[in-house]
Amino acid sequence: MKAVHFGAGNIGRGFVGVLLHQGGYDLVFSDVAASLVDAINDASEYTVHEVGEGGVDTVVTGFRAINSATDAPALVDEIAGANVVTTAVGPTILKFVAPHIVAGLGLRDPASPPLQIMACENAIGATDTLREEMANAAGDAWDAVSARAVFANTAVDRIVPAQAPGEGIDVTVEPFFEWAIERGPFGEDPPQIPGAHFVDDLTPYIERKLFTVNTGHATTAYFGAEAGIERISDALADPGIAEKVESALRETSELLIVKHELDAATQHEYRATILQRFRNPALPDTVWRVGRQPLRKLSRHERFVGPAAEAVDRGLPVDALVAAIGAALRFSDQEDAQAVDLQRMLREQSAAEFTASVTGLDAQHPLFARIEAQVAARQAELAA
Repeated sequence: MKAVHFGAGNIGRGFVGVLLHQGGYDLVFSDVAASLVDAINDASEYTVHEVGEGGVDTVVTGFRAINSATDAPALVDEIAGANVVTTAVGPTILKFVAPHIVAGLGLRDPASPPLQIMACENAIGATDTLREEMANAAGDAWDAVSARAVFANTAVDRIVPAQAPGEGIDVTVEPFFEWAIERGPFGEDPPQIPGAHFVDDLTPYIERKLFTVNTGHATTAYFGAEAGIERISDALADPGIAEKVESALRETSELLIVKHELDAATQHEYRATILQRFRNPALPDTVWRVGRQPLRKLSRHERFVGPAAEAVDRGLPVDALVAAIGAALRFSDQEDAQAVDLQRMLREQSAAEFTASVTGLDAQHPLFARIEAQVAARQAELAA
């Protein structure tokens, strides 16, 4: 069996790749970073180090890498003969991945089992997005090409921090992980991925993860950066920040319980587990890595505005989420292009213009005025 995985970075090697390896797949990584591709091809194995309680080391073998920017034909050939294709490249990069998969499907033997395609991204419906990008790339050939594949959305969760210098292609991760996959598209032939679980309705898993893990992580990062704290674990060691994060997650938990009819005790236990993961001192995760791309994180269906808008619509409290949005507006990092753009836009646009363009909320939505007030407060700070 063979799996082609787009994105040979830390998440690709330390999460998706290691589980595919454990499932018995030969791994073909695709990336555009020439030095990373060369390093992978120069190695015969790499180790995934789990740090924290219960952590173990896993040695990964049976892999190679292709530079999709310079050797697209080789990548297309690999896809044509693969069993599984996965991605961990970021939602905005899927449009660049799509043409390669379309080309590989075009070369695939129609009598072969369908190619199993899963986008493992921090976004709702990422595989649906990839499929749409593939349809755009295929044009009139889409009906024929798409018949050679099946598409399943997934929800993925594992903290993989920036790696320490000198580690090579080894990866340090936390012991906890979750990979939930739609069951239906695969029929009687699901992919062999140890530790993954197949579910009939993925939406509760995606939103539970996005509105707990992602919301909590980003909230910790933005309040931590504001306080001048470098590490995520150190930020949560601050009682004031911890209370702000816990308050935000109490609000998202209430939404999830009401919306998806989740068991309250189970959700509260899940929330506690997530916060304990963030406190893991063995993970050298920084507020700057977690907080990067604040404009995306403040968009309509992301980790702040998404749950806050739904909570307001249901008459649920959102004070802590609105405060977290205020902290995100104060995130300033010259090394992150979106953080730079965020502060520029705050200076150049009115509060109403900024709120509309960044959050995607209609001005009549009950959340709009509350975020607009946070924007105006930040603009007043910048003007002082």
